[in-house]
Amino acid sequence: MMNSNASHANHHSFVLTGIPGMPDKNPWMAFPLGFLYTLTLLGNGTILAVIKVDQSLHEPMYYFLSILALTDVSLSMSTLPSMLSIFWFNAPEIPFDACITQMFFIHGFGVVESGVLVSMAFDRFVAIRDPLRYASILTHGVIGKIGVAVLTQAVCVVFPVPFLIKRLPFCRSNILSHSYCLHQDAMWLACASTRINSLYGLIIVIFTLGLDALVILFSYVLILKIVLGIASRVERLKALNTCLSHICAVLLFYVPLIGVTMIHRFGKHLSPVVHTLMANIYLLLPPVLNPIVYSVKTKQIRRRIIHVFQRRKNRA
Repeated sequence: MMNSNASHANHHSFVLTGIPGMPDKNPWMAFPLGFLYTLTLLGNGTILAVIKVDQSLHEPMYYFLSILALTDVSLSMSTLPSMLSIFWFNAPEIPFDACITQMFFIHGFGVVESGVLVSMAFDRFVAIRDPLRYASILTHGVIGKIGVAVLTQAVCVVFPVPFLIKRLPFCRSNILSHSYCLHQDAMWLACASTRINSLYGLIIVIFTLGLDALVILFSYVLILKIVLGIASRVERLKALNTCLSHICAVLLFYVPLIGVTMIHRFGKHLSPVVHTLMANIYLLLPPVLNPIVYSVKTKQIRRRIIHVFQRRKNRA
């Protein structure tokens, strides 16, 4: 392992941490993590394949779900190289430039996922408010433009982060506290003022993730107002049921995010294991559970998946 007190002149890599304080236990996490990544690929891959094959699912709601599935896979793949390196090959060292690249993609896809969830909230609002014009409002062109806007916003917001990190001198420890590179994690290792980095990180949280959360909340206030105006109780429940999967996806993303943020700001006294556990839950749990939630809660997708398995069973 490299010297943790190396100067910036020789400081060309970071050392990632598996299980804090228990490096000998890292191999025990190899197979559970491999299982989670496999579930992520299989679950989201199944969602994408079902939507592509079934013509009845070629609707705005499922196009947005496809974008969410692609984002989940991309976010998982952003952490996969360093996770494999630590837990499978016991090689925790990561080059400085590779760390910055991973940092860009992790934060970038996090912002993309938040933007996609906002888009899906807008989709549910349009579907419930104006169901007869739903497909004519959210055309393929409009959905494509929304997708490009979300991706462009993420790139623009996260683009300065690598440069903000690269300008800092690192003359202290080079040991990061997670199994992958995060801006706030690398920032604390600098031996110069990180005020600009902290301020920019706070701005990102408030004006992207925070604002997205408020927009989603406002969308559901409007949706609830529309639903309560529906005379039929059955129709009210039916309308709300179409939102359940999205609400679960929102909670899976924002609850761990809030937990990580609160622990990072106010949980300095907590064990490093708690910090690592919450960070891993934030990045690994939503991509695993989102396809499960949508498969269970969305009747059309559930039926299609069951139909595929039954057809394969009959062939066998």
